[in-house]
Amino acid sequence: MNPRRANALAVVILSGLSGGGKASILRALEDAGYEAVDNPPLTMLEEMISRGDRNLAVGIDARTRGFDAVDVLDAVARLRGNPGLSIQLVYAWADESTLLRRFTETRRRHPLAPQGVVADGIAAEIALTKPLREHADLVVDTSDLPIASLRRLIEQHFGAGGDQAQLVVSLVSFAYPTGLPREADLVFDARFLRNPHYDPILRPRTGLDPEVGAYVEADPDFTKFFTCVTNLVDLVLPRFVQEGKKYATITIGCTGGRHRSVHLIEKLANHLTSRAAASLAGRGADPSWRVFVTHRELARGGEPDAFPLDRPVAPRDESDLDKDAQGLSVQA
Repeated sequence: MNPRRANALAVVILSGLSGGGKASILRALEDAGYEAVDNPPLTMLEEMISRGDRNLAVGIDARTRGFDAVDVLDAVARLRGNPGLSIQLVYAWADESTLLRRFTETRRRHPLAPQGVVADGIAAEIALTKPLREHADLVVDTSDLPIASLRRLIEQHFGAGGDQAQLVVSLVSFAYPTGLPREADLVFDARFLRNPHYDPILRPRTGLDPEVGAYVEADPDFTKFFTCVTNLVDLVLPRFVQEGKKYATITIGCTGGRHRSVHLIEKLANHLTSRAAASLAGRGADPSWRVFVTHRELARGGEPDAFPLDRPVAPRDESDLDKDAQGLSVQA
């Protein structure tokens, strides 16, 4: 992937699965100021992009005339050799049950199984587009993503307010029984920490509650674990920046995805944004990333704070979460 060059035109090449949200993403990019073109012949792709004079979003998928994933990747590689362009490849998908439900609700035929079983078309398209997913700069899972949150996500990644030269760090809390986030670059397991689920007072609350955080941090191994997490993250993120990586997803899981993982993600977000704040204050930390947070299981449960996607630089000191926790009395 190529980092954003000064005065370079931004080009988003969007692919993915039918029913995976490509049309919604393309509309969001159009609203963000991109000229949107859906499904042009593959033979026209390079010429159309090279001759463009404004930011461009292009949808390419299995419906595209002459579609071949390897040919698309070859075209992307050639376009990235143009110093006047900043190319990003985005892949949109959803899990099979979600795709089947969407096709049933809309009564659409799958483009790869127009007269057959939708599930067969989905399987064929997954295999056909696999190379694009493996090489994508950003993979967007729309399975549980409300349309408003999807639009915010696209605006934050590609809108005029975002610095495309920065690494975008997505922090995700999740529950192991519902599966690992497939886009994860780093996964940490918090299931060994003391579980607020077994406290009847704390059970209905979430890791966004300071008392839940205090309960989790009372575990004798919490500090050691969190220090190991931050040490590893502090090591790899600057290297991601040096390598020109544009997106990194760091996930923390627990049993229910409501308490321990949520608190840890909040604490890690505060740590990373505090590093950026320290840099802005001239204390030498590396600010070359923006932090976004998603609490997957809270989102699935309809919690109002599940998608605080636009997390600004933390105005408070990194130790403030610890001070909050120390000031609480929580039943053991």
